[in-house]
Amino acid sequence: MMLNGNFTFESHREFKQATTAALETPGLTELEMDFSAVDYMDSAALGMLLLLNERANGRKVTLVNCRGTVKAVLEIANFGKIFEIK
Repeated sequence: MMLNGNFTFESHREFKQATTAALETPGLTELEMDFSAVDYMDSAALGMLLLLNERANGRKVTLVNCRGTVKAVLEIANFGKIFEIK
Protein backbone atom coordinates (compact mmCIF):
# COMPACT_ATOMS: atom_id res chain seq x y z
CA MET A 1 0.00 0.00 0.00
CA MET A 2 1.51 3.30 -1.12
CA LEU A 3 1.16 6.45 0.98
CA ASN A 4 1.61 9.93 -0.56
CA GLY A 5 2.38 13.45 0.66
CA ASN A 6 1.74 14.39 4.26
CA PHE A 7 0.42 11.56 6.44
CA THR A 8 -1.69 13.50 8.95
CA PHE A 9 -5.09 13.51 10.63
CA GLU A 10 -6.62 14.84 7.40
CA SER A 11 -5.86 11.46 5.76
CA HIS A 12 -7.58 9.35 8.42
CA ARG A 13 -10.81 8.63 6.52
CA GLU A 14 -9.04 7.66 3.29
CA PHE A 15 -6.42 5.64 5.22
CA LYS A 16 -9.06 3.67 7.13
CA GLN A 17 -11.08 2.93 3.99
CA ALA A 18 -8.02 1.74 2.06
CA THR A 19 -6.62 -0.37 4.89
CA THR A 20 -10.03 -1.89 5.72
CA ALA A 21 -10.42 -2.96 2.09
CA ALA A 22 -6.91 -4.42 2.09
CA LEU A 23 -7.48 -6.31 5.35
CA GLU A 24 -10.65 -7.86 3.91
CA THR A 25 -8.60 -9.52 1.13
CA PRO A 26 -8.89 -13.29 1.53
CA GLY A 27 -5.59 -14.98 2.36
CA LEU A 28 -3.81 -11.73 3.27
CA THR A 29 -0.98 -12.50 5.70
CA GLU A 30 1.08 -9.30 5.49
CA LEU A 31 0.42 -5.64 4.78
CA GLU A 32 3.30 -3.52 3.53
CA MET A 33 3.01 0.25 3.90
CA ASP A 34 5.30 2.14 1.48
CA PHE A 35 6.45 5.50 2.83
CA SER A 36 8.72 6.45 -0.11
CA ALA A 37 6.41 9.34 -1.12
CA VAL A 38 5.66 10.56 2.44
CA ASP A 39 7.42 13.78 3.46
CA TYR A 40 5.81 14.37 6.85
CA MET A 41 3.74 12.54 9.44
CA ASP A 42 2.14 13.73 12.67
CA SER A 43 1.09 12.05 15.90
CA ALA A 44 -2.34 11.24 14.44
CA ALA A 45 -0.57 9.17 11.76
CA LEU A 46 1.22 7.24 14.51
CA GLY A 47 -2.17 6.55 16.08
CA MET A 48 -3.58 5.39 12.74
CA LEU A 49 -0.69 2.94 12.38
CA LEU A 50 -1.31 1.59 15.89
CA LEU A 51 -4.99 1.10 15.12
CA LEU A 52 -4.09 -0.60 11.84
CA ASN A 53 -1.83 -2.97 13.76
CA GLU A 54 -4.73 -3.85 16.09
CA ARG A 55 -7.15 -4.37 13.18
CA ALA A 56 -4.58 -6.58 11.42
CA ASN A 57 -5.31 -9.28 14.04
CA GLY A 58 -1.83 -10.76 14.10
CA ARG A 59 -1.07 -10.28 10.41
CA LYS A 60 2.30 -8.67 9.84
CA VAL A 61 2.39 -4.92 9.08
CA THR A 62 5.69 -3.76 7.59
CA LEU A 63 6.71 -0.12 7.07
CA VAL A 64 9.06 0.24 4.09
CA ASN A 65 11.08 3.04 2.46
CA CYS A 66 10.94 5.25 5.56
CA ARG A 67 13.38 8.15 5.26
CA GLY A 68 14.24 11.55 6.68
CA THR A 69 11.80 13.08 9.15
CA VAL A 70 9.37 10.16 8.82
CA LYS A 71 12.07 7.67 9.81
CA ALA A 72 13.11 9.90 12.73
CA VAL A 73 9.52 10.16 14.01
CA LEU A 74 9.09 6.37 13.85
CA GLU A 75 12.39 5.84 15.68
CA ILE A 76 11.57 8.38 18.41
CA ALA A 77 8.19 6.69 18.93
CA ASN A 78 9.94 3.28 19.20
CA PHE A 79 7.76 1.88 16.43
CA GLY A 80 10.56 -0.55 15.56
CA LYS A 81 9.36 -2.59 18.56
CA ILE A 82 5.86 -2.89 17.06
CA PHE A 83 6.47 -2.97 13.32
CA GLU A 84 9.21 -4.22 11.06
CA ILE A 85 10.72 -1.10 9.50
CA LYS A 86 12.75 -1.48 6.32
